[in-house]
Amino acid sequence: MTAVCRYDDLQPERGVAALVDGEQVAVFRLHDGSVHAVDHRDPFSGAHVMARGIVGTRGTVPTVASPMFKQVFDLVSGLCLDDATVSLRVFPVEVRDGVVHVLPPVAVGAELSGADLSGADLSGADLSGSG
Repeated sequence: MTAVCRYDDLQPERGVAALVDGEQVAVFRLHDGSVHAVDHRDPFSGAHVMARGIVGTRGTVPTVASPMFKQVFDLVSGLCLDDATVSLRVFPVEVRDGVVHVLPPVAVGAELSGADLSGADLSGADLSGSG
């Protein structure tokens, strides 16, 4: 677990880059107060730019769009909403005593256990984490 910054230092709907156990991570604070962390590396361009992405939603799903080629990723699952064969790793986040802590990444798909995916078309989705 790595302390990244104070919660109050995060601007809503903006990302910041952090180094967590040698991994570049993009950390986002949303308007609802939640904090999410995903790979900082854009799997389509290979550039470490996801913290500079455009934060938004698709329906009720919090998202970030890559600033490079604009693919949109679910901040909760890491899945690319434009290409289900690609995903970002998701890093669990805890806020304790006003400090944001990022934990090691969860396996892609593990964070989906218990999720309501009824109606979701995941055919062809790469859930191996090789993204």
